[in-house]
Amino acid sequence: MSEIKLRNINKKYGETQVLSGFSETFADGGSVAVMGPSGSGKTTLLRLIMGLETPDSGEISGTENGRFACVFQENRLIEHCSAPENLRLVLKKDVPEEAIIEELKSVGIGVSNPEELTKPVSKFSGGMKRRVAIVRAMMAEADTVILDEPFKGLDAELKQAVMGYIDDRIGTARMILVTHDEDEARQLCDRVIRIS
Repeated sequence: MSEIKLRNINKKYGETQVLSGFSETFADGGSVAVMGPSGSGKTTLLRLIMGLETPDSGEISGTENGRFACVFQENRLIEHCSAPENLRLVLKKDVPEEAIIEELKSVGIGVSNPEELTKPVSKFSGGMKRRVAIVRAMMAEADTVILDEPFKGLDAELKQAVMGYIDDRIGTARMILVTHDEDEARQLCDRVIRIS
């Protein structure tokens, strides 16, 4: 896995210039928070890095053959499937069911109510769905984990627990976190990029 480099990236939607001459390097294995006001291009930046969008001009290197895991702003779960079934979709077949259940329990799902492990996620609260989406990204085999405002919908206590979980699990993967919260940035990341 190599550095991801963006050089002089320009991106606009219609008449709206979202990124203008943006350059940045994301180190292998580093953790970076991307901060800035709403509409400043943070999510667009993530989509460009993952190859979901192409820049109007400029160059992106280091993403070839990269494996990405992402927590989008929406949870993007299969609503009629259970939490373990949602995780199974990104895992190799030989990952044991017990390992999946342990991961979910480590963010509080299925601990006090074992039924949470069998019912469809459509029955889950927003905060529970969010935690499933986070565990799915952390369990996927990825070089780069991208988190787009991952803690929205979690109360303060749960947020701290989930941040600890991410910190424990990130390993050698590069992490790019979009957040509005200085504490999240400080707790999880080596450095902060500010987009104005």
